Amino acid sequence: MNQYLRLLTEAGPLAAFFIANAQGGIMVGTAVFMVAILAAVLVSWRMERKVPIMPVVGAGFVLLFGGLTLWLQDDLFIKIKPTLVNLLFAAVLFVSYAMRRNVMKRLLGTVLSLTDEGWRILSLRWAFFFLLLAVLNEIVWRSMDTDAWVNFKVFGIMPLTLVFSAFQTPVILRHQIPEEGAASTDKTAAP
Repeated sequence: MNQYLRLLTEAGPLAAFFIANAQGGIMVGTAVFMVAILAAVLVSWRMERKVPIMPVVGAGFVLLFGGLTLWLQDDLFIKIKPTLVNLLFAAVLFVSYAMRRNVMKRLLGTVLSLTDEGWRILSLRWAFFFLLLAVLNEIVWRSMDTDAWVNFKVFGIMPLTLVFSAFQTPVILRHQIPEEGAASTDKTAAP
């Protein structure tokens, strides 16, 4: 999938949520978000014949909590969704770190080739970052009105995530396994 279509499938549902909320309120925004995220997952699957696990988990949470929001006419559910998703991701990373399993390597190993130490550092950093996002979401939705929360969700969480990702570049560069090293490591590991 080209990078523009990938960006559209990743950021498009959030943009649709923001616009629909501005035009029709949180219930309309939530309904549009649910349809848009489902469409994004289907487009991703259609283009690549596979869907990465994180977007599927995210879509599942949007459909579950969005459905509860619409069914019960209570925006609490869509507001706590980011908290719960981020806590889930943090918990998975903390537990896998404690058990010396590397979930991030399994998820991103086809994109990045890092040493085990590099994967451990990234896993721990991302776990703490997801925990921070959960806390920030709780603070914002509890202390601000719904429109301010939607603005934070769209213009706060995404930029924070991009900035945090950029700050991981030195770790990635320091612990990256060169292509030749990765290929020779794979050959020596083969039976």
